[in-house]
Amino acid sequence: MITKKIELLLSNVLKKLEIEKENIKVIPSNRKDLCDYQFDGTFELARLLHESPLEIGNKILEELKKEENFNQYFKKVEVLPPGFINFTLSDEIINETINEMATKEKFISELPEPKKIIIDYGGPNIAKPLHVGHLRSAIVGESIKRILKYMGHQVIADVHLGDYGLQIGQVIYGLKERNIKIEEMTLKDLEEIYPLISARCKEDEKVKDECAEITKKLQENNVEYHQYFEKIKELSGEDIKRIYKYLGVSFDLWQGESDAYPYIDKVTKELEDKNLLKESEGAKVVYIGKEEDPKEIPPLVYQKGNGAYLYGTTDLATIYERREKYHPDSIIYITDYRQSLHFNSVFRVCEKLGYKEIKLEHLGLGTVNGKDGKPFKTRAGNSPKLDSLFKEVKSYFIESNEKNESMSEKDLDIIVNAIIKFADLQNNREKDYIFDIEKFSKVIGKTGPYILYTYLRIDSILKKEQFSIAKLNNTIYDKEDHDLRLKILELESTLNYAAEERLPSVLANFLYELCVNMNAFYEKNHINTLSEIEKKENWLYLFQISNQILKKMLELLGIEIPERM
Repeated sequence: MITKKIELLLSNVLKKLEIEKENIKVIPSNRKDLCDYQFDGTFELARLLHESPLEIGNKILEELKKEENFNQYFKKVEVLPPGFINFTLSDEIINETINEMATKEKFISELPEPKKIIIDYGGPNIAKPLHVGHLRSAIVGESIKRILKYMGHQVIADVHLGDYGLQIGQVIYGLKERNIKIEEMTLKDLEEIYPLISARCKEDEKVKDECAEITKKLQENNVEYHQYFEKIKELSGEDIKRIYKYLGVSFDLWQGESDAYPYIDKVTKELEDKNLLKESEGAKVVYIGKEEDPKEIPPLVYQKGNGAYLYGTTDLATIYERREKYHPDSIIYITDYRQSLHFNSVFRVCEKLGYKEIKLEHLGLGTVNGKDGKPFKTRAGNSPKLDSLFKEVKSYFIESNEKNESMSEKDLDIIVNAIIKFADLQNNREKDYIFDIEKFSKVIGKTGPYILYTYLRIDSILKKEQFSIAKLNNTIYDKEDHDLRLKILELESTLNYAAEERLPSVLANFLYELCVNMNAFYEKNHINTLSEIEKKENWLYLFQISNQILKKMLELLGIEIPERM
């Protein structure tokens, strides 16, 4: 909000100087000892105007000083070599902007052009228990969904289950081999059978071929196999929903690959009409390479020689369905980064089909590693199911402090979620990160418990003290006060960037820095014993705004607040 005000001033000044520049960006300074905000667009202008950045900066400053509201906005503006324009805000504009934010339901301006966005995340395969590999997609996807909704976009979330692949054929093979009847089938049977048959398929070509044949017949609507499939989907789906509920992850659509099958014929016709479907070694493929590709891109295999369809086929059919039903502006896929080539292939086919009205995005995720830098394992050394991870984190948190033993189960579950989620979300989604239970369970440092503790600490103060004002005056009393107010001003630009770049880490890091400012302010200024009524009420109101922002932004990260810690 404050950046928009300064950017508008700069835009007016550049017009008066007859300088054309789009996308004027003012950013928070990373040197708060020098200034509050900074403009470095002089360097780009220098290349265009063939003048030095310093000369251009001084011209802008001289014209800026002529603006009517210059003194209202700024305490100091200076141009420093090699050409940065540094802005130090006036107390008046800082408080005016915070007061303006406090009147808005969401603290930020309304979005001028909201989009309809489908976000595809989660993506677990049925018949398999959810494990740590499913964690990031759920946590990051849920947060991106919440941020985009908060910004005003219409968002449809789809779990998109893997429910028609080879693993179903493997499980059906195992069930039949054990003579387990459909009505007697249990979730335990599925969890035992899948890894066993999957391993046998790698060693026994005959078993692999039989599982593939079952999968193909299922896709062709074999009645018996479909009955197995429906029961598998029911049992596995209930367990998947249970775990997602624990994580606070929800979806508008619980669809999967199987729901795309009615649309495959329509996609096939479009491909044939455009002469895009070619024969290759008995299979049907779509060639997607481009002349500018640095290396050859393999074709997308649309249909295998035995008639079975693949993952890429169902993704294309799903896009067709989403275009037909929802007319989205954008579809976002959130998966492991190793699927980047797959989605690049699917998107290239969509480009050839002329689906130009939809922006297709794949957000690749890094992996969750243990302290050894390898994929995270439980204490037993196994590849952990999510249930095992939740129990391990809860157990460690309880053991880490005897006071934690008396906490309610509800509060413990909230804190477990906060530990796991903030550990993940503070990292750029594209990067691997190390999940250190000991480190991320502490109430100090860059952790979920630290953020929650800060909120509860300030909330306790607000419940004990009374104040009547609903507006800040124009005074800022000390450095810690100034730093806290400046951090609040960064909220809108932070949210805009997090939404545009699909980076919850930007918001998570903002919240940590906000908490650092809140705690530094509290340690310096003992509000409880303060005798100056006007100062005390202003500071209490500032704390109220800070905590309201903290609570609302935690919701966007999918983190709840416990009753106590």
